[in-house]
Amino acid sequence: MSRPPPPSFASRSGIPLKAAYGPGDVPESIRRVAGALPGEAPYYRGSFPQGYRTKPWRIFQLSGFGKPEDENERIKFLLHHGETGFLMEHDRNTADHLYNVDHPDVVARREDVGQTGAVMQSVREVAICLDGIPIESTYGHAGGAVVQHAPFALAAYWTVARRRGIPLEQLGGTGQSDFFLTYLGCVTKQQIPTAAGLRLNADIIEFCARHAPKWVPVSIAGYNGGDSGLNAWQELGAVIANAIEYLDEVKRRGNLDMTAAAHKVGGVNFRTTMDFFEDVAKLRAARKLWHDLLRERYGITDERALKLRIHIVTAGSMMTYSQPFNNIVRGTMMALSAVLGGTQSLGVSGYDEAISVPSEHAHQMSVRIQQILQHETNIGKVTDPLGGSYFVEALTAEMADRATAFAADIAAQGGFLATLDSGWLHARARDNQVAWQQAEEDGRQLVVGVTDFRDDASQFEVDGFPGVNDSYDVALSRLEAVRRERHETGAKTALKALEAAIRGTDNVMPRMLDALEAEVTLGEVGDLFRSVWGDWQTPELA
Repeated sequence: MSRPPPPSFASRSGIPLKAAYGPGDVPESIRRVAGALPGEAPYYRGSFPQGYRTKPWRIFQLSGFGKPEDENERIKFLLHHGETGFLMEHDRNTADHLYNVDHPDVVARREDVGQTGAVMQSVREVAICLDGIPIESTYGHAGGAVVQHAPFALAAYWTVARRRGIPLEQLGGTGQSDFFLTYLGCVTKQQIPTAAGLRLNADIIEFCARHAPKWVPVSIAGYNGGDSGLNAWQELGAVIANAIEYLDEVKRRGNLDMTAAAHKVGGVNFRTTMDFFEDVAKLRAARKLWHDLLRERYGITDERALKLRIHIVTAGSMMTYSQPFNNIVRGTMMALSAVLGGTQSLGVSGYDEAISVPSEHAHQMSVRIQQILQHETNIGKVTDPLGGSYFVEALTAEMADRATAFAADIAAQGGFLATLDSGWLHARARDNQVAWQQAEEDGRQLVVGVTDFRDDASQFEVDGFPGVNDSYDVALSRLEAVRRERHETGAKTALKALEAAIRGTDNVMPRMLDALEAEVTLGEVGDLFRSVWGDWQTPELA
């Protein structure tokens, strides 16, 4: 009988862990910044002196499936049960590729349409999704998770607001426009090259700075990098490297003050995992690295820009198919690490996420977890309660050092976008995935209900997701209605104006807004992007 391997005394990302920590384990550099109070530069211990006393973190759950009506109903359900902001989700079969539902690749998988978000091919469907939701006073996420879809999603959301008479200056919310999701984790069949994506994101940043001051134009999605395989310090380093790409591009263009640009880019999201203290350390390190980057590389001194704004989503990849109710505990622990790390907003993955789109009950439990933490635990009464722990301070220092080194490695490869184009970043994520899987298989990593403790006296049953059987047919009917009923000359004129902006140097967002007002469809925008920019060449990994 073979003996089990010895335990590994290291964090999930490979940082060696001592049995105990003392004063000598905290570097002098960290001692200096740890002496500053929350709300004091470099904001290592928190961006605000009162923390959650004056402003609780935003409860911000991702939600969406089926038809726009289905997503509308779920958003209202979550807002009714205590969510304090909402995140729209567009169907990824159509949105990620910029395809209408009659595209051959979508037709071939018509039964999957609506499984990953609501189908929204025109401003009409976005209006249905937002019907009855007070977007003028509710913080919203417009969808547009991936770079090429973001201009369409943002313009559609803003067009709905304009039609209601709500000025863009009044809207509070965020976009995402992320490189990690489809260029690293879930590579799509067709998407624009990374350089074109950078151009679009710079346009969005400049547009929001001028016309939508309360809107966060892009959110660098470290979460998607982490759930694709990057470990904690790689996730943090890659987020910093991505921010450098944006800020350097804005600086090169010379159209926007760098302080304003930094504030628009300084809303990011990370994931928290089951490595509790490592993720607390990651968030504390992130604020310091952001502050130092802006001051040292760009000479920015504005306090508002120097404060990194963090959204957390608990790791969906940590939710198990087996014994799904165990995931309520996992979600709670990951949420707790986010709060103790000082997040400003939080989404907790549904306990049935490994099985399906979260059910109503799972979504409600994700909200309840956050409400219990906010109202019953007292953890929000003190800012940075783990500050001063020898272990936490030493781990934060190690996290910052490793993330800085990883960002430097990315720079040495030619920058963040270059590591996507070459496959260098994919190889780092793949190697981690293989190592983590091997650790589970050989017994070095125990997962309750999966690798061990698999026998239970009672069944772990969940309601499951009811399905979206009519999503495709309804979406096709609505697409045909738009084509039949819109002013065709106006739509073609708007498309030509959009093409001229894309081929030239004008900001694309004003023309994208005109296109959505003229009821140009998602697939038409995609066809235009592809005709101008072509497709990204997926890297081959050795």
